Amino acid sequence: MREIVFRVLSDTPGRLDAEATAPASKRSIHITAPSLEELHHEARDALIEHLGPAHGAYRVRIRRGPAEAISAIQPLCRPPAACC
Repeated sequence: MREIVFRVLSDTPGRLDAEATAPASKRSIHITAPSLEELHHEARDALIEHLGPAHGAYRVRIRRGPAEAISAIQPLCRPPAACC
């Protein structure tokens, strides 16, 4: 499976702006949404628009900073560990 990374350009309360380079066309894809969850939906919709049926072969990742990547597949929450 291929991967496309959207880099968050602006992270203000109520608005996230992100950008990625479309693999097939080498054009930039710019998306905006009020929350991280909606940013993932916008990313998927943008891929459908740019790549058509081939969008299913891509995993979407949102990267906020140089070391922090947020996967499109969020891990399940674990119960808190018992303290001492």
